[in-house]
Amino acid sequence: MPGVTHDDAPPLADLMPWSVAPPRLGRGWPTAPDPASLKARWDALLKADGADREALFEPTRSRTLHSAVGQLPGPRGGTRKLARASGPCPEPVRVLAAPFDEQWLIPDQRLIDAARPELWRVTDERQVFVVETPEPPLLATSLLPLVRPGRIRPLYRRPGGEEPNLAPGLPDLLRRLGLSGDPVDFLAWTLTAVRPDLTVPLTRDPGVWAEGVASGRRALWLLRRDGERPRLPGGRRPYVRAPLPSRPLTLRYDRDAETLHLDEGRVSPVPPEAWDFETGGERVLERWFAARAARDAGPGGLAAIRPAVWQQAWTSELLELVTVLTLLAEVRARQARWTVPDALTTAELRAAGVLPVPASARRPATVLDHHEEGPEGQFALL
Repeated sequence: MPGVTHDDAPPLADLMPWSVAPPRLGRGWPTAPDPASLKARWDALLKADGADREALFEPTRSRTLHSAVGQLPGPRGGTRKLARASGPCPEPVRVLAAPFDEQWLIPDQRLIDAARPELWRVTDERQVFVVETPEPPLLATSLLPLVRPGRIRPLYRRPGGEEPNLAPGLPDLLRRLGLSGDPVDFLAWTLTAVRPDLTVPLTRDPGVWAEGVASGRRALWLLRRDGERPRLPGGRRPYVRAPLPSRPLTLRYDRDAETLHLDEGRVSPVPPEAWDFETGGERVLERWFAARAARDAGPGGLAAIRPAVWQQAWTSELLELVTVLTLLAEVRARQARWTVPDALTTAELRAAGVLPVPASARRPATVLDHHEEGPEGQFALL
């Protein structure tokens, strides 16, 4: 790559220093592609007693029916031990369960082995989570990500888009170079320029910077799917050509006809770029379908409680996912040819006082100005 080597470019871990390990659920049933199933699973858990409730819960070393845990920030979920719990299901929230797979989660810390409350405290409409993944190296989402195993780097350290999670002094340095110091622009640049080893070359050239930011902004819009919904040109928009069956069990792709077959149902056109789009060595569309296909989840388990028929909402989600993958493949094809001329080196960032980052920048900010409910309804100021 002209102008910079991976050894010269600073690591993302220094440019966005605060990171959090992804939440660890410990059990699969608190997530589902539809919220109604989650409420039914909750009701089934609470209707069971004693050993039956314990078996349904699927206890681990971190969580049992007798675990005493606090309420998730929000506030979300209860604090009474699940062995004695009653009442309605906490309202499910939308999460990123896997790359490009938005599902639902029961937001209750009693059900989650490691919920990472520090992420919940900064989750709001302005937050963007950068998620490290094996391939491609980064995703971005406005939803709480459950994607494992990489680190999660929030764009902001505080709610309301306050205090960017950037190396102190970096925005000022970018502005002195005639570049934008806006955190979203930095993130957009990062999505364009990041390397597989998670280093991020920073150009001094305002024209190159602006071009990279524009490309990254488009990728960010597609990844977050907020605002105006993405659409392909008329002749390329995917449609349902043959009705999907009530319980599709198989998915296959006809490359010549650019058609996705869900049993006898047909969706087209589906470009090869969308079908071939992979993360972590798996096709996104195949993994997305498998999470919704009506397969036996095992007798007696709460995960077996799921819709008996294919949901209409899933068809709409599938059409949008095909659109997003198609457009994002085009963006990434251009970014794969990207070069960064006249790039800053790590040594120059040290000379400018941007690096090394202080230890405090790698720790979460103190964001609490109120009491959070602890175990069994006790209140604690953290």
